[in-house]
Amino acid sequence: MLRSWAVPRGLPDDPRRNRLAVPVPDHAMDHLGYTDADKDIADTGWWEEHDRDDRRIVFTLHGRAGARRYALIHTGDDWLLHLTKEQPDVTS
Repeated sequence: MLRSWAVPRGLPDDPRRNRLAVPVPDHAMDHLGYTDADKDIADTGWWEEHDRDDRRIVFTLHGRAGARRYALIHTGDDWLLHLTKEQPDVTS
């Protein structure tokens, strides 16, 4: 199963602005090759977890546009997606 999140306003592009992240039903593994013809969204790439505790998951998304490091933060009622200040070295 693939754990899935909806980020209605898109991925954050500034560490000063978090985005709401809504857990959605898990997807089957065959969803890895899914492409949405209407919205041109493709689930391609992979993720790498760096740290996790009860309230926070820090990970890097590796995709067509490169690698970006994020944190999913549980606020008690909601989840927020945060673009971290420290980003992966793009030269490696």
